[in-house]
Amino acid sequence: MEKIVLGVGGMSCQGCVKNVTAVLQALAGVEQVDVSLEAGQASIVYDPERADAARFRSAIEDAGFDVV
Repeated sequence: MEKIVLGVGGMSCQGCVKNVTAVLQALAGVEQVDVSLEAGQASIVYDPERADAARFRSAIEDAGFDVV
C-alpha cells in the first residue's frame, strides 16, 4: 500500500468533505480516505497496482473541486 496527500480546493463545508470522501472511496484499490476541510487536503491509502494519482485527480475534479 502507498499513501498520497493531495490538496483539494473549493471545499467549504462538511458536505463537501463527505462528497470528496465518497468519490475517492468508490475507486477500486482505495483502502482508506481522510479528507480535512481545515487543511484542504485528502490523504489516500491505496494499492498502486489498482489506482493512481491521475485517477484521484479526475475523481476530485469530476466532483466539482480543484486539485491544488
